[in-house]
Amino acid sequence: MKLISLVGARPQFIKEAILHKEFSKVGIKEILVHSGQHYDFNMSDIFFQVLDIRKPDYYLNVGSGMHGEMTGKIMIEFEKIVLKEKPDIIIVYGDTNTTLAGAIVGAKLKIPVAHVEAGIRQKPKDMPEEINRVLTDHVSTLLFCPSVLAVENLKREGISEGVYFVGDVMYDLFLEMKPLFRYDIYKNLNLKENEFIVCTLHRDFNTDIPERLKNILLQLVEISKKLPVVFPIHPRTMKRIKEFGFEGLIDDIFVTEPIDYLNMMGLIEKSKCVITDSGGLQKEAYWSGKRSIVVMPDTGWRELVEVGWNILSEPGDLTEKFELLMKPTDYPENLYGDGQAGRKIVELIV
Repeated sequence: MKLISLVGARPQFIKEAILHKEFSKVGIKEILVHSGQHYDFNMSDIFFQVLDIRKPDYYLNVGSGMHGEMTGKIMIEFEKIVLKEKPDIIIVYGDTNTTLAGAIVGAKLKIPVAHVEAGIRQKPKDMPEEINRVLTDHVSTLLFCPSVLAVENLKREGISEGVYFVGDVMYDLFLEMKPLFRYDIYKNLNLKENEFIVCTLHRDFNTDIPERLKNILLQLVEISKKLPVVFPIHPRTMKRIKEFGFEGLIDDIFVTEPIDYLNMMGLIEKSKCVITDSGGLQKEAYWSGKRSIVVMPDTGWRELVEVGWNILSEPGDLTEKFELLMKPTDYPENLYGDGQAGRKIVELIV
């Protein structure tokens, strides 16, 4: 069997690397194609080291551009490779323009498409990522879902054949990286275990509107009177804080530079809870046994909200939602599988 994996962003490289190990175990020839949609990868990145992420067999060098231009360029160049290599199956990951381009090429050439991380749904429906997810799912042959809710989402859209709940490949990654988690920041700040909060904020709808950003910062100050808040500030967020003259609002918060994955995971493991607008961090906090306030109108990981583990919040409601989060609740186990998603996906493809 010969297959092609198409990737274009850092998380897709990571997911592909986990699957590649499993493909190697069963002797499947995998061709790796990098669209070049995001091209500023640091090969000394910890994931690239630990997962031994390899160089692509093909690099399309698409770069940035308008959605139509980027998707079209990827389709044109990727189609040439598919016609040359004649794979038995094409694998796409997530919800980028690269994902959609690969899925359309496969479907048009009548080559089965496997979508890793299928069935995720999130409002608003006109988000580029949501459009990519929905269209990719509707032309894929194999749909590998990270949660039971994702399976149900597809069923509501009339998709039930070739759909499998395999778990989240990123949970495989979390378990593989866990022995390497570091606790330098936690120790350096002299924090007490389970007695501080980790906050991250980077979404444009939270950082680029002065009133919204100010509201969030004021709420964080109130919360910090009850538990210390550690705030690794994203560059765009700090830029906006300075631009809007809000520096004084973060005086009583533990502000740090952006933190690498291993130290961030160590920090979360020692924390009480998380306040974030990051999609990935919502799940990583859950895998660490920590609840989150999600500063977003909706999330792609709704199962965490539906079971009452995480809570969605508007900027002005953070202190109120923080009080709710402090009430004890049972840990909902195995929402994203058992950490064997990569192995299950490869077995199903075989």
